Formats: sequence, structure tokens, C-alpha cells
Amino acid sequence: MREHSSATIEKRPPVLPHQGNGIWWGLLGVVAFSFTVPFTRVAVASLSPLFIGSGRAVIAGILAGAALVLTRQRLPSAAILARLALVAGGVVIGFPFLTSFALTDVPASHGAVVIALLPAATATAAILRTGERPPTTFWLVIALGSLAAVGFAFLQSGGAGQWRWADLLLLGAVVSAAIGYAEGGLLAREIGSWQTIAWALILALPLMLLLAGLAVAAQPPVATPVQWAAFGYLAVVSMFLGFLAWYRGLAIGPIARVSQIQLIQPVLSICWAALLLGEALPWTTWVGGLAVVACAGAAVRVRLGSPSPNSSPSPKSSPTPTR
Repeated sequence: MREHSSATIEKRPPVLPHQGNGIWWGLLGVVAFSFTVPFTRVAVASLSPLFIGSGRAVIAGILAGAALVLTRQRLPSAAILARLALVAGGVVIGFPFLTSFALTDVPASHGAVVIALLPAATATAAILRTGERPPTTFWLVIALGSLAAVGFAFLQSGGAGQWRWADLLLLGAVVSAAIGYAEGGLLAREIGSWQTIAWALILALPLMLLLAGLAVAAQPPVATPVQWAAFGYLAVVSMFLGFLAWYRGLAIGPIARVSQIQLIQPVLSICWAALLLGEALPWTTWVGGLAVVACAGAAVRVRLGSPSPNSSPSPKSSPTPTR
């Protein structure tokens, strides 16, 4: 793993496995992430959202620190650290905290439907990050997907005159994760897949330790073995191991194509919510979920099918650079 060290980035030869491998790595990461919403719902039954959001990052940060030390990784440059801070803000701080607080108020299946916007949001973040100019159709299906998610949230809240604060948190979580996924996917090509999430976790660790201490002081954590097991999964798999696979897939890329695999994540999460939590799945859940997934899939496919106006032989001008 040392060949992915930031100290050897300029000397490392461009070695990317076949793109098919990127799909499989991405699928492994998505399956790991699909349990995140249901298990968060299990954990918040007894553990505070503040403890879950910070505690899982602390445990994952310790694992990341051990991996970095054992493989003798050198500290990235200031420019890379600034970009890693963006990843940390999105996937280490933003998404875990926002979903933890949101899922104290809504079922896991409801959260999975709103989070189904993530593939389209990730594609949008990648476009804004790289300066790509997709066709108007892309923005139209993005708008339709957003309207479908908002409409579902209104229906579940009792009508268009009401809005749950949890839905605002879930939409914020989508934006946070999309930014972290897009920037992390680009960084994974430069400093390595597992190094990206590991350094992001290390950057967030001081703040997470402080917040975890405050959470324990305010409400000492007491939970059942099942709830502790769910928390352990969130810390070890959702926060660390899942990202190793996901960023590996994004690094092999292309980012837009691998991100399509996210389309199955809400479907899996809804199924896990029914099987593991016994949640009822009314027709609005299935219709809302399918509508959002369909629009997100259309957005990603439109982007894949549109040529980049900046395309040229130079990898620097490509919207999803390869090495």
C-alpha cells in the first residue's frame, strides 16, 4: 500500500485496473452503505445522535490512524489537505450527523427514499467541480428527481402544507455526501483510495473526540447488544471499510459510471428496513423511491452520453481524469 503514499505520487506509474473492476468495487461499497440508514435507525433508539455521529468517526479515525502509521504514509501537501478537509466535512461530519438526527424522527425507509437523490447529486457535484457542461436535459431530470423527493416528503408529512425538519436534514446530508464523494473520487486517483478516507478521518478526529466527550457527558451511552452491534457496524464498515471499496471504485472509474451503482442503494435500504426492522412499506414509499431512482438514473445516463466540451487527449482536460 505504500506505493499510494502522497510522498511518491509523482513517481508512481499510472496503473488503473480494468474499469469492470471499478464497478465491482463500487458495488461492494454500495452494499456496505445500504445498511447504514437501517442500522442508524436501530442505534438512535437508545444512543444519542450526537454520540452516534461523533463516536463512529472516532473509532474509524483510530483504525485509519493505525493503517497510516503501519504503512508509513507521509503527510499530504497543504493543497491536498485542504481538499481532504472538504471530504471530511462531507462524509465524516455532514452526512453521519445529519442522518443520525433525521432518523430520530422518520423511518429508515423514508430516509432511504430522500437519500436516493445522492447519485444525481454526486454527478452534479462532479460537474461543478470539473467545469463540465452537460446538456439541458441533465438539469431537467435533476429538477424532476428533486421534485419527486420533495413531493414524497410532503406526502409522508401529511400534505404540501407541512414539512418535517428531518427532511431538511436528509437533503442536507445528500448535499454533504455528494460533495465528499465527488472530491474524494478525484483525490483517490492522486493519493490512493484508502488513503483518501483515512486522512479525512484523521483531519476530523480532534473535533469528533471533543463532540464524543460532550455527548458522553450529556448522556452516558446505554444500549442493548443489538444497538451496540449496529453502532459498531456504522463505525467500522459504514465509516471506514465501505469507503475503502467505494473510493477504490471511483478511482478506477469513471466516476459518473461507477456512481450509477448508487441507484440500487435506496432499494436495498428499503428492503433492509422491511426485513430487519419490520417497517411497513406503503405504496407511497415504493412510488416515491422508484420515481427518485428513475430520475437519478436518467441524470447519470444523460451525463454519460454527452461529450465534454473540453474533451481532448490531455488527461487534465477530461471531466473524469484517468492515470
